[in-house]
Amino acid sequence: MAEELKTVVLNDVHQQLGAKMVPFAGYNMPVRYSSDLDEHRTVRRAVGMFDVSHMGEFRVRGPQALDLIQRVTSNDASKLTDGKAQYSCLPNQEGGIVDDLLVYKLADEDYMLVVNASNIDKDWNWISQFNTGGADMENISDQTSLFAVQGPKAAEALQSLTDTDLSSIPYYSFVQGTFAGAPNVIISATGYTGAGGFELYIPNEHAQQVWDKIMAAGQPFGLKPIGLGARDTLRLEMGFSLYGNDIDDTTSPLEAGLGWITKFTKEFTNSASLKAQKEQGVTRKLVAFLMDGPGIPRSHYELVNEAGEKIGEVTSGTQSPSLSKGIGLGYVKTEFSTPGSQIFVQVRGKNFPATVVKLPFVKGTEEA
Repeated sequence: MAEELKTVVLNDVHQQLGAKMVPFAGYNMPVRYSSDLDEHRTVRRAVGMFDVSHMGEFRVRGPQALDLIQRVTSNDASKLTDGKAQYSCLPNQEGGIVDDLLVYKLADEDYMLVVNASNIDKDWNWISQFNTGGADMENISDQTSLFAVQGPKAAEALQSLTDTDLSSIPYYSFVQGTFAGAPNVIISATGYTGAGGFELYIPNEHAQQVWDKIMAAGQPFGLKPIGLGARDTLRLEMGFSLYGNDIDDTTSPLEAGLGWITKFTKEFTNSASLKAQKEQGVTRKLVAFLMDGPGIPRSHYELVNEAGEKIGEVTSGTQSPSLSKGIGLGYVKTEFSTPGSQIFVQVRGKNFPATVVKLPFVKGTEEA
């Protein structure tokens, strides 16, 4: 029998708003409310709100908390000060990635880890096996709602709901306090769209109240609810990796272009092997490419050279709403990874030319 889908707290609200609901990472989630194109443009030009409450949150506390985080993550969490967040990943023992995540420093000896919905149990079990020092771990995923309010007008749309000057919160920083009348909300200047904005971590019992107040306060700024369809095209235009597509248990952070979050100033899971890989150089790299003409790349399409020989595979691809062209990410042999390199995407037996480019594909915001 198929496992029953979990629901987010506002599941009924999304259905009342006319969302098309789909199974995603074990949850019943809104994929779109109007159209992917309209929702994508709303975020790039104005402001949109995603309910991403399916994401996982772990609290890690106590004198051993930092040691545990340092042991399991690739980035250097000792650099975090209170009110700062950090992008990182959990390397496995074989050179791949268990998951990518955010590490928040709430206070001394008090951290929150934010992980992908599909990996909540996997990550919990993975981190727990290294918790030999007895850090206090708590899985608060089922008690926490998460709304991402993204777009160039996000700060203006939310400002009336808080005393905090939102425009003064630096990127990858956060404040904790009352928001829209709800206590203990984390207001974080993070997000996965590149369009600017905030992510709000809210105790479930206040989720409805906060959602309603944001919808009302955001109305004069054109705020709309946004589904997972536009979330995917937005993150892909920025070249942000999606776990399960562009990074997974078989992809090294160095191959994936995540050397910047892989700090060899400390020891962590599999750090010796990854350091050796860095010194020797990788044989394949994750690249971004833009189609030269027609053709929409899709996950698992083959990437070939001019002679038609396989050099890699597409991991993510779409028609970019901002560029009206096909864009994609994929792994290729290192010799084809330099920006300007010509590669070909194999679509139903035909080879369509594409060019390797530097990220991002587009700037995060778009003029209306």
